[in-house]
Amino acid sequence: MRGSTQILVIGGGPAGSTAAGLLAKDGFEVTLLERDEFPRYHIGESILPSCRPILEMLGVWDKVESHGFQPKGGAYFFWGPEEWEVRFNSLGDDGANAWQVIRSEFDEILLRHAASLGVEVVENITVKELEFEGERPVAALWAGTKDPSQSGRIAFDYVVDASGRGGVFAAKHLKNRQYHEIFRNVGAWSYWKNVKPLDRGPDGAIAVISSQDGWFWNIPLHDGTTSVGLVTGRDIFNEKKKALGGIQEVYDKAVSETPHLKALLEGAEQVSGMKVEQDYSYTAESFCGPGYLLSGDAACFLDPLLSTGVHLATYSAMLAAASISSVLRGEVTEKEAWEFYNTVYRHSYERLLVLVSVFYESYRGKEHHFYNAQKLTSDQREGLSIQDAFDRIVTGIADLDDAQDVYSRVHAHLNGAESGDPNPLANLNKVHEQKQAPMSPQNAVGGLYLSFRPRLGLARTEGDGSA
Repeated sequence: MRGSTQILVIGGGPAGSTAAGLLAKDGFEVTLLERDEFPRYHIGESILPSCRPILEMLGVWDKVESHGFQPKGGAYFFWGPEEWEVRFNSLGDDGANAWQVIRSEFDEILLRHAASLGVEVVENITVKELEFEGERPVAALWAGTKDPSQSGRIAFDYVVDASGRGGVFAAKHLKNRQYHEIFRNVGAWSYWKNVKPLDRGPDGAIAVISSQDGWFWNIPLHDGTTSVGLVTGRDIFNEKKKALGGIQEVYDKAVSETPHLKALLEGAEQVSGMKVEQDYSYTAESFCGPGYLLSGDAACFLDPLLSTGVHLATYSAMLAAASISSVLRGEVTEKEAWEFYNTVYRHSYERLLVLVSVFYESYRGKEHHFYNAQKLTSDQREGLSIQDAFDRIVTGIADLDDAQDVYSRVHAHLNGAESGDPNPLANLNKVHEQKQAPMSPQNAVGGLYLSFRPRLGLARTEGDGSA
């Protein structure tokens, strides 16, 4: 491994591979350290259409498309007494825009592609400690995960922390990760064979099925298995685990009480043990600091209801690559670029936080504790600049009538009023993150916007000549 590098990326998941690949593609020296050896298991298998343009920019879309993953035509919701579908076909007509992926395979495609672009990828390495000069990190002390006797030091000019939920900066060093009071949930999941296909909705859709104290995902995968996961409140989960005897028993009972899912699993075989994760909503106090940016799950994490994990990872990675590139080329100052990154990334996260909470609030079984526990309080709404979030939701929708309709519906749910349409986000399948992002002078943030020509970076609005 090099003893120094221009840019260090910690973590080889979608955030790290995307950021590293985009930076290397623009000619910068990038070293990526990954704790595990790929392929490695990871949850988060349902990919949104918003990832496509970023993967195309990276030059990896064709590899993903040709791999054989299950095309995802959209989503189908069994939400309380109502049902509805979201179709992705309006976002493109040249084939699938989204996939249900086996993450070990998907993530390895992205990591190997980053290496093909010139990134020095080193696996089985963990960052043990960071060296600072004042508040600025300047080097990482690393050790081998397979052979702890291997160790060393790598200096860098800039670092992207894409280390996932482990969070080298926010969780381990700065200790400034803040958990939201809502979405203190547990996910428990397993894999099945011979699950019945959905008899409704888009082809290859994820099914989201509400249950009494939470909801299930049902994701068909290209290897013939189906990922079936339960999301429920942490306290509810722990109480039931104690009463019933274990994780499997909690899962089985919830399946038995969820008719739509029980029907899909009739005659199916569970082919793996249970896996569990908890505490689905947090943010770092800041997504950046002198010389470093936090990307993907290292910066923030959100309840999986709307399948936004890989979207936030690749989107933040693109923002990180654009910000660092422009700083290194002398086009903007680090202070300007970091303010842009922190503002845009946080807005994207907060908008999705609002949408997920609204979705939970739309559940008609108001007596259920789980659904009431997912509501944003008035203090939380004030802290999240809800009005701004509404504006960003609305401006991302092409049809103004639809925009007004969604605005009214979201506003009604957050203020306790009922809406005639069972789906609180009925028209949001037209939302595309790229339409909402600051990619033109009209949507500039702090006088800066994303530019893709002649290369990825940050551009100034006309007449803004500040240094």
